[in-house]
Amino acid sequence: MGKLVNRIALVTGGGRGIGKGIAVRLAAEGAHVIINYSRSRADAEALADAVRAEGGSASTICADLSDLAAIATMFEAIKREHSHIDILVNNAARGSSGMPRLDTSTPEQFEAMMSLNMRGLYFTTQAAVRLMRDGGRVISISSSSTMARVPGLSIYAGTKAAVEAFTRIWAAELASRRITVNAVLPGITDTDLLRGSLTPEMARQIGESVPLGRMGTPKDMAGIVAFLASEDGGWITGQNLVAAGGAA
Repeated sequence: MGKLVNRIALVTGGGRGIGKGIAVRLAAEGAHVIINYSRSRADAEALADAVRAEGGSASTICADLSDLAAIATMFEAIKREHSHIDILVNNAARGSSGMPRLDTSTPEQFEAMMSLNMRGLYFTTQAAVRLMRDGGRVISISSSSTMARVPGLSIYAGTKAAVEAFTRIWAAELASRRITVNAVLPGITDTDLLRGSLTPEMARQIGESVPLGRMGTPKDMAGIVAFLASEDGGWITGQNLVAAGGAA
């Protein structure tokens, strides 16, 4: 506890799922957590209230990160309130809804995923590092789907593969400022959204297929992010860390 006291952390897409788990953990470690959301205001506000009820510090900010103007406005607001940030967690992303294959995908499906998962993440990070103090942390959530051969995942996995390339190169570009840059690649993770798409039997079978015997959880991912954000993780940079229970 307390490893991130006096740190300002921005968690994009922080109101639900993995982002929620990360926000809770960083706040528990002492950071002030800025919870970004696009549509789920009620979830984000409820999470901030819960963090404060546990003695933590949190605020919320609305911005659709597929909109470059919204990114600029968000960082202007953060700068007015905090003057700087120390930790950026790039979690906001759009999934592969409908599993579009090469022969059936549309330009609209391509643009929807690219505009948030790749372009939005790129320019969010650019704005963040301009506001970030030296010695900061950039941590992006990628996906173990970048190593998969699953029909219907090409656009989504392509966006996440770009994040992994960004990670390696940004680590070199930002090293002189002692800003570390890493990505976490979750395997199948047990979130409310995933549970809503699975029968209990499907969930059981997925869990049993993982060498460690269960699906990952937001808490699992949050622990890895908290380590990378801490001083203890300061000698790790440019890495894409697979967190899939041995499944990938």
